[in-house]
Amino acid sequence: MPFIDIAFQAELSRYEDPEFEEYAKKNCNEFPDTRHKVIEELRRMVRERGECIPRRVDDAYCLRFLRCRRFIPALAHKLMVRYEDFRQKNAYLYNCDPFGLQRVKNVYGGTLPESPENGRIVLMRFGRWDPSAVPIEDVVRCALFMDEIAVMQPKLQILGVTIIVDLDGLSIRHVRHLTPTVAYQIVSLMGVSFPLAMHGLHIINYNWILNSVFYLFKQFIPAAVWSRLHFHGSNMESLHKFIQPQYLPPEYGGSCRHIISTEEWIAKIYRYKDDFLIEELRDLGFYVT
Repeated sequence: MPFIDIAFQAELSRYEDPEFEEYAKKNCNEFPDTRHKVIEELRRMVRERGECIPRRVDDAYCLRFLRCRRFIPALAHKLMVRYEDFRQKNAYLYNCDPFGLQRVKNVYGGTLPESPENGRIVLMRFGRWDPSAVPIEDVVRCALFMDEIAVMQPKLQILGVTIIVDLDGLSIRHVRHLTPTVAYQIVSLMGVSFPLAMHGLHIINYNWILNSVFYLFKQFIPAAVWSRLHFHGSNMESLHKFIQPQYLPPEYGGSCRHIISTEEWIAKIYRYKDDFLIEELRDLGFYVT
């Protein structure tokens, strides 16, 4: 099979690969001999504190939150509360057919394989969004769908993600659609309210418009994220200090050959979906025909 098809079969795998046990210890402070005890502690907090009613509390589900917060139950619980609060307040974002979001096209992308240090490299290219053809709600929905698929995969729970926000082409016609609600949703989806460990957020190819955009977004960025936020302008050498070129697209001075577009990613997820994925998506509120 071509590498890309093998990669996408793995994208939907819930298999706990022993190969990642060392990464789990290093990245997540996760140890097999104490794992179950910590999971039980998180479940106890959910039960006793009553701050949220998660749709699941099985081991695999709890692991999503614990891995993202270095196996500290109190922090994992806070994240779970934020995630459930986001889902309730933004339930309408789930009210769509996620496999119909290919119309968002090349706004999002990613590189394969993952970097051991940076995890999945996720590309956000909002300057490529066509506001006249795709509503901003669908742009947000696409990021939501990508997040929900990612958090199902043990490998990405352990490796995490690094986000590159490429603002090349961003103009007033894009910015006028950005409201405080949309800014809050996008920041939440970048890991603030989702169980995905974010190693870094890198802003590149920006112009004067960034000033107005950043003012809107920064009110929702927690203090803990600021140390992982980096501005590079068009200086790719600056970006390379954080991400090795072999994991970056050629347009960013890299040599990675496997660049996945939004359309291809959704098409491959649709092709390799299984009954578990369909039921999970429906349970979240998506409708899948």
